Amino acid sequence: MLFLTLLGALLGFWIGGPLGLLIGAGLGYWLVRRLRKSVLGRLAGAQAQFLDSTFAVMGCMCKADGRVTEDELEASRQLWDRLRLNEAQRARARTAFNRGKAPDFDLEAELARVRQVVGRQHALLQVFLQVQLAAITADGELHPAEHEMLLRVARGLGCSEAEIAQIEAMLRGGPQGTGEHSLSLEDAYRVLGVEAEASDAEIKKAYRRLMSENHPDKLAAKGLPESMREMAKERTSEIGNAYERIRKARAAA
Repeated sequence: MLFLTLLGALLGFWIGGPLGLLIGAGLGYWLVRRLRKSVLGRLAGAQAQFLDSTFAVMGCMCKADGRVTEDELEASRQLWDRLRLNEAQRARARTAFNRGKAPDFDLEAELARVRQVVGRQHALLQVFLQVQLAAITADGELHPAEHEMLLRVARGLGCSEAEIAQIEAMLRGGPQGTGEHSLSLEDAYRVLGVEAEASDAEIKKAYRRLMSENHPDKLAAKGLPESMREMAKERTSEIGNAYERIRKARAAA
């Protein structure tokens, strides 16, 4: 903001002297405020759409096996608590969830809206899929129809099978925060998206890339709702756990 204000002042002074300096500074400040308001408005709209689509697709996913179980409903309510949604946001989440359960729900159109919001930010898509997978496995198992729906959603979002394998590997690791020992070595490699034959340098490079891509501040700037920041932090923790699991296994060998 300061840079553009000063730039406007300097241009104004060059064109109109002291009076031009004041006018230029004023115009620069006004322009910055307009631009800032526009950018923040677009970001808020993207975050609201991301959250709305999250629960709409969740409703569709939970209905994939023919019915929505009480465990799945409870999982959605627990997610509202984790996201610290206020009453208005919870009401909107319920509406979106019910919209996704409806027989005429257009999944492809909803996924297109998600793609428009996140663009090429695959880390955002990974968070989106992680939420969906957690919801449909709330009853203790992943039904074939639900797994097929998950793959359909992932493909609709432009994700690869390897990216789906990363999410599933994280889920098999157990409850959040249990550490690297909750991951099998095979799943740890999947989380980092590398082969077991990869060199130490390749593994460290993959780890650093994933940590950078999944940094909560970066994701927030790209459209991740502020309420999902904790989930993004959990994801970086899981990436760190996978790296430590591999590093210690190789050191022991």
